[in-house]
Amino acid sequence: MRGLVMLLLMATATLADRKMTIYEKLREDADLSQFLALLERNQIANSTLQFRQMTLFAPTNQAFQRYNGDMDDSLVLYHISNLAITLTNLDYAISSELDGNPPLWVTRRRDAMHDDIYINNAKVDVSRSYQAANRNGKRQVLHVIDQVLQPLQPHVSGSTSNPVYNPNAYQFLEHSDLFNIGVHRLRSFRQKVNQLKKKEVLNADGRHTFFIPVDEGFKPTTRSDLIDEKVVDGHVIPHHVLFTQATPDGREFETLAFGDNVKVIISFSTAINGREEITYVKSNTVAGDTKHSKGVVMADIVRANIPVKNGVVHLIQRPLMVVDTSIVDFLKVSEKEDGPLCKFYEVIMDLGTNNQFLVELSTGKDLTLFAPSNEAWNEFSVQNIMRNHPRLNEILKLHLVRERLPMDLILQNNLNQIYQAPTALAKKYLYFNVLTKGHNQTLTVEGGGVNATVSQPNIAATNGFIHIIDRVLGVPYTTVFEKLKTDPMLNITYNLGKRQMFNHPLNEMEHRYTYFVPRDHAWLKFQIRHPSAFKALFREDYGYFTKQILERHLIRAGRAYSVSDLKLLANDTHPFVLPTSRDPLRMRVKESDKNYYVEWNGRWIHVFRPDVECTNGIIHVIDEPFVLESDIHAAGSAETLCLANTFFLLLISFVFVRILEN
Repeated sequence: MRGLVMLLLMATATLADRKMTIYEKLREDADLSQFLALLERNQIANSTLQFRQMTLFAPTNQAFQRYNGDMDDSLVLYHISNLAITLTNLDYAISSELDGNPPLWVTRRRDAMHDDIYINNAKVDVSRSYQAANRNGKRQVLHVIDQVLQPLQPHVSGSTSNPVYNPNAYQFLEHSDLFNIGVHRLRSFRQKVNQLKKKEVLNADGRHTFFIPVDEGFKPTTRSDLIDEKVVDGHVIPHHVLFTQATPDGREFETLAFGDNVKVIISFSTAINGREEITYVKSNTVAGDTKHSKGVVMADIVRANIPVKNGVVHLIQRPLMVVDTSIVDFLKVSEKEDGPLCKFYEVIMDLGTNNQFLVELSTGKDLTLFAPSNEAWNEFSVQNIMRNHPRLNEILKLHLVRERLPMDLILQNNLNQIYQAPTALAKKYLYFNVLTKGHNQTLTVEGGGVNATVSQPNIAATNGFIHIIDRVLGVPYTTVFEKLKTDPMLNITYNLGKRQMFNHPLNEMEHRYTYFVPRDHAWLKFQIRHPSAFKALFREDYGYFTKQILERHLIRAGRAYSVSDLKLLANDTHPFVLPTSRDPLRMRVKESDKNYYVEWNGRWIHVFRPDVECTNGIIHVIDEPFVLESDIHAAGSAETLCLANTFFLLLISFVFVRILEN
């Protein structure tokens, strides 16, 4: 009896020490129950699991809940490879067990924070990978993924005498009617490929990414005439298999249409429309010719991530590179397709079909539209002005410039000065700034006190360009304090205002402020002329001097004064006195060559940016600080006194040291 107990204990210990098989691991993990059920229904999968080495890519239950494709028993075979492959040994592709052995494409996406691995469009949960031997001693590996792998399959198995398994991109295009791709038809693009004898582009061995426009994208029918050999090349990214989730937004890839004269690059972008995530592809013709216009063409991906033998295919809503729509046409299509500017078009149409802004967009020949994204219209401050149609019409005009301004021209104009462009709203300008971080350049634009970032530049249209921005211009959302803190042109005044907490009240909403703020360039000019006075502004023991000067620039009252208000109150002949907490601010205002000037202390000072609106006031950016000669002399005296005191202390120290030495 005692011996039997010992045998049972030894058997129990042996079972405890034995590593679970892949099958046992699947049964233990409740999060993989749907995949296990699919696997158990397939005889080939069960046989492989029992007798052969293998790699399993197991989607989670949540992945199956999101999956809306076919769920026949053979689907599991697309999740199996007959080799045991760990994460470190994954090559760029591995064969699956599905009919025709279509490849599973592997992407390693590396960035500063992560080193992620994708199988087709599914991300691998690297922490849950597991390997073990089965009962027959065959090595097997399990990888858990966040999406169900969806193969390209015929409509119904056996429905044709010659089914096409594991097609390349051209075979898929040629026999697209046989595959499960929904309602989409690809006949128009297939006809152009054959007509232009570009079959080899889609037939090429290797690993590539192909973009195929659906038939709906060939309306109007004249669009087909604009597709030539170079345009077909612009729909192919060679040597990269790019699935949407596995590819970073904005990363640019050269297409086959990247040569000596024409240069076309492609990137993905993702936008949120409500709760729906929409992925777009963008072709950017950075160098064009007479047939191929520079600029960006955006297309919605209507069916993404179709795996083929030589890469991946994405079906897109319209051809890339082809610029044949006006700005208004682009907005109309965006509205119909829930595109990136659908809310902007809705706002325009709320003003009526014959509103002035829409008429100008439709009839203008050389325009640039800075169009707020869908998300920009969700701001609370923006929602408040939607029903105020006169105000809304002014705001829309602030987004329109009556000339063509591609991004490279804006950057060129901004090299030696802050570039400003007049808008369709009278006497209102847009001001541009370029932020450089490493090799990346970000363009910002300010209008009506709002600073916006250009998130998508250079969308090309027949009558100009569209730049998508992340805020609605002209609807302030920051206080005077917040504007000073964030505006890259006002850094010096903001830093001076930190002295003796001068900036602190500028966040309050109980008052309205009118603040004449010297821009950084104005202070730098002042530094060149008066280096001692400028240095004194930043001395810790001379903060009262700085505060006195800033107080001269600030009016706190029951209302804020726009530059047109000031012009009415203070014209060329009659100065107007504005109360400050320092000296009364006596000034006159004049307008010359579409620019405003204020006269202070006998000097006419240019108002570089008038009427920068904030939630609690207005900032006027000026080209010269309000500094008196007496301020400069006082600063110089303070600096001289400081140097004298320093010299005296050094002298005392020297004498004291000599006394100790003796």
